[in-house]
Amino acid sequence: MKAKRTFLLVLVSLLAIGLFTSCGSKAELGSEENPIVWVFVPSGETERVTAGAQSVADLLHDETGLYFDIKVATEYAGAVEAMCADPPEAHMSSLATFAYVMAADRGCAEAALLAVRFGSPTYNGQIFVRTDSGISDLSDLEGKSFCRPDPLSTSGWVIPSIMIKGAGVDPDTGLSEVVDAGSHDAVAAGVYSGDCDAGATYVDARTRIEEDYPDVMDETVIIAMEPDIPNDGVQFQSSLSQELRDQIVDGILAIVETEEGQEALGTAYQWEELTKAGDSYYDAFRQILQAAGVSASDLVGD
Repeated sequence: MKAKRTFLLVLVSLLAIGLFTSCGSKAELGSEENPIVWVFVPSGETERVTAGAQSVADLLHDETGLYFDIKVATEYAGAVEAMCADPPEAHMSSLATFAYVMAADRGCAEAALLAVRFGSPTYNGQIFVRTDSGISDLSDLEGKSFCRPDPLSTSGWVIPSIMIKGAGVDPDTGLSEVVDAGSHDAVAAGVYSGDCDAGATYVDARTRIEEDYPDVMDETVIIAMEPDIPNDGVQFQSSLSQELRDQIVDGILAIVETEEGQEALGTAYQWEELTKAGDSYYDAFRQILQAAGVSASDLVGD
């Protein structure tokens, strides 16, 4: 009888512990125990992006009291999957244009802020070669190697592949090799060093490597400019509460006004400021893709 009573006491205790643990295991999102995960993609040198992003998160914590966990994905697809996982592995992101459109069209991301660089919420890409390459037009890329930052990079591959195809060169079969360099900086260095015959980046990523290659602007030349593309920015996972979104947006806009915030944003992504912008801002870009007959599935398999 005593053994039975002891067993029942232990069972009740275990059930109570389990119930208590299950009720308290998930701390409030934004707390130190359960930080908001913010996923970035390195448009430039990874260590620089990581350092800048962490500085932004630290300033945002001071402004809002919320805790953030910065993740820097190695590729755009990984960042998109983090937003679209069930349950989500990221609560907010800073995705480039095409990656955002992919996530948004899957119902995983909603735009909140758009970056402003050089006074503009849009940017352009460029396709460039070495000045001594003998390549002067996109049609000359037949049989040549091409450096891109990532298969889902808007200015580094999505738009260039459309333009190259328009010039009569099949980007899938007409190029001798397509190299995933990993960042826009690395593409610039790859073309400069002759590792690739041509490459594409945002304008003008070449300046990011001038410290290591002082003559990069002389030794490389742009052969084609890309149309206007919406800048990257800040997006939220669709399930994140409006209360947290408002708190974060207000906090980011506040730190943008500070010298420390501007320095951190500049280090991470060369952001000068951020402006509110919803999903509809990307509709013109979607129309470019539709007109070219390009879908996300065409590019994910690259």
